Amino acid sequence: MTDAALALWYVAPGKIDARPAALGLGNLRLRTLYSGVSRGTERLVLNGQIPPSEAERMRVPAQEGDFPFPVKYGYCCVAEVIEGPDPWQGQRVFTLHPHQTLFQADAARVTLLPPGLPPARAVLAANMETALNAIWDSGAGPADRIAVVGGGSVGVLIAALAAGLPGAAVTLLDPDPARQALAVNFGVGINAAAAQDADVVFHASGVAAGLQTALDLAGMEANVVELSWYGTKPIAVSLGGAFHSKRLRLISSQVGQVSPGRRPRWSYGRRLMAALALLADARFDALLSAPIPFAEASKRLPRLLSEGGSALMPLISYPTEGVR
Repeated sequence: MTDAALALWYVAPGKIDARPAALGLGNLRLRTLYSGVSRGTERLVLNGQIPPSEAERMRVPAQEGDFPFPVKYGYCCVAEVIEGPDPWQGQRVFTLHPHQTLFQADAARVTLLPPGLPPARAVLAANMETALNAIWDSGAGPADRIAVVGGGSVGVLIAALAAGLPGAAVTLLDPDPARQALAVNFGVGINAAAAQDADVVFHASGVAAGLQTALDLAGMEANVVELSWYGTKPIAVSLGGAFHSKRLRLISSQVGQVSPGRRPRWSYGRRLMAALALLADARFDALLSAPIPFAEASKRLPRLLSEGGSALMPLISYPTEGVR
């Protein structure tokens, strides 16, 4: 039985270490069951590409250290309460916390998992919030022709939500057949011809060529929603051609704020509960990698976070022995 906690620290470009970490403060003690690694954001952290201007906005709850290095980072955590007030004992929760074996948190900072939601799938909650927010930002509605460029986990989640709009024709574009297969599983098309002249286009590929494709697919006065965040990387796209004559609208979407149209009625907590409820569909399990034991994560994650790679969210599993 121990009170010692280990966490993953980004310590140099391309290097991760497991190091001791502070337990933090709060009326709950939690042991982590699973955490998910956000490929896009944590790739930038791993490579030291967080701009100084965004360092404060990019901070997460319980972060230790500062960008670029060393820094304890991460925000997709599912844990079990092992100490706390009686109603919380044994409860499984989602919370924003770095990749860490054991920690303390206030009850106000955690959200109970809905009954029946597997804890591994629940790590997708933060990405599902991003997807839900993007749908709101886009103005997409029934019967729209919708294109999604980039079939990572966020892109597939957006496509899956969009496919639920009555009469919507949704197409996902990605050069990787494995990523396309994930989208097909949700009734999403992959024929590029069907995406032409789209009413709404979402871009989530993380590369300039993908953003250019998104702009090229957009129809007259369409909304193009940009979800990729590039850190310090400059991105070049052509805003000549038909960009102005089509009167295209390029919209940034980021999960740090609730979409303006919903903000008067939706709190962060309500949005997170909605994201967890949307994960009831077992098909979302296909977006998770095979679990990586925490003891192996520092060695395996740098390769998994290399440019390109799978659409799957890397999933870290945690030991349960010796924790109280």
